[in-house]
Amino acid sequence: MGKVAVVYWSGTGNTEAMAEFVAEGARAAGAEAEVIACADFSSSNLDDFDAFAFGCPAMGAEELESEEFEPMWDDIEPELPSRRVALFGSYDWAEGEWMDLWRERAEDAGITVISTVIAKDYPDEEATAACKALGAELA
Repeated sequence: MGKVAVVYWSGTGNTEAMAEFVAEGARAAGAEAEVIACADFSSSNLDDFDAFAFGCPAMGAEELESEEFEPMWDDIEPELPSRRVALFGSYDWAEGEWMDLWRERAEDAGITVISTVIAKDYPDEEATAACKALGAELA
């Protein structure tokens, strides 16, 4: 089994909880999984992992967090097209359009997004199970 990086930004703890559930699912499937705050991750870390789950909540007008997460994403995005990538995050309004926009942006950059998971606020039982399944899929 491989090594999975679960990289996230969280303002309220909801996306952080999702990151922990993704890592739990990867570990249960036999992979190593490391949960990493986006401020501690860059393109120099990519070769240390076999698969990646990136988590960011919806911010502002359905966008990625701009101070820490988006600069990290801008750094790694050109290096992701040949890698296994999944996206996850929480939201509190609308219907989760930011995830559709993020996935579209990633795919336009040549990244194959294998799966996405969203949760309204703190992950409920269904979102928790989806996060764990996402981790297992990356494993």
